[in-house]
Amino acid sequence: MNHCIVPTHQDSDLFGLLYGFCFRAGERGRQIDSAMVIDCLRSPDPEGFLWLHLNLAHAACERWMKTCLELPEDFFETLHEGSRSTRIEHIDSALLAVVNDVVFSFGQVSSDIATLWVCAQERLIVTVRAQPLRSVDKLRSSVKNGECFRSPLELLVHLLRDQGDVLTQIVRETSIGVDRIEDQLLSPRLSDNRAELGAMRRVLVRLQRLLALEPGSLLRLLNRPPQWLQEEDVQELRESTEEFSLVINDLTSLSERIKLLQEEIAAKLNEQTNRTLSTLTMVTVLALPINITAGFFGMNVGGIPLAENAHGFWLLVALVASFTLLAGHLAFRKRSDD
Repeated sequence: MNHCIVPTHQDSDLFGLLYGFCFRAGERGRQIDSAMVIDCLRSPDPEGFLWLHLNLAHAACERWMKTCLELPEDFFETLHEGSRSTRIEHIDSALLAVVNDVVFSFGQVSSDIATLWVCAQERLIVTVRAQPLRSVDKLRSSVKNGECFRSPLELLVHLLRDQGDVLTQIVRETSIGVDRIEDQLLSPRLSDNRAELGAMRRVLVRLQRLLALEPGSLLRLLNRPPQWLQEEDVQELRESTEEFSLVINDLTSLSERIKLLQEEIAAKLNEQTNRTLSTLTMVTVLALPINITAGFFGMNVGGIPLAENAHGFWLLVALVASFTLLAGHLAFRKRSDD
């Protein structure tokens, strides 16, 4: 580790440190502040490792990492690149991970996505974010509750599993909403349900696109892992990615279910529209004879028939009724044939 200038005062946010933990195999993590972080970096524990969680929005965060931490240059390039697809890569004896997760919103379900950048080495794991994340908060709770970690990769695997748990909760809550809409499928408020399903599907598609791991980078890592990785760590990483893939498959299945439900609702709306148009057509056909007759006899010209006949009104009523019955018979017979 590079030597840093020791701070002159105790400031937990001196360089954007949100929280840090010191781990040893078989022991629970010990939380440390910024001054203790400097000491641990200057005198690293050969049997333990550090977890530093930093706030990228802090002005001094990136400068401090470049000065005090021996991190690969690719990690800093990843912080500023446009692509934020979820992936894990092996670069210069370190693991670089880009993890997209749901923004933490104080217990509320959020569909906003933020990015977590991870760099894991043999004795150090650094996580950097610009917005609070739900999976990192779950990982911190696990550490504070006394869960032990033997290596930085085990901590990363736990983070991926926490992310899978968060995504599973979102899928479960979305499934409840889809079940409710499916039960209300015969309800007349189909347009509102359709709009709600559209919003759900947009969220799921966005989560699927951003949270799914790139298979190519993962395959390269599993085939050629760093030498400092333990065999059980690699096995746990493989199992966690398989579990996460199952969650992504559930998300895809739910998205397809929503798509089918949208198509069914659209078909019902089209059926209702066709029935309405058919009713309007029937009314127009039935009113056609009387409209034509009224148009002819409403002309203010001479020679109007039955004008001097004492029974002329009733003759016209009979004539209009006959044509109306004939038009209705023809229209209903055509509808029955269809």
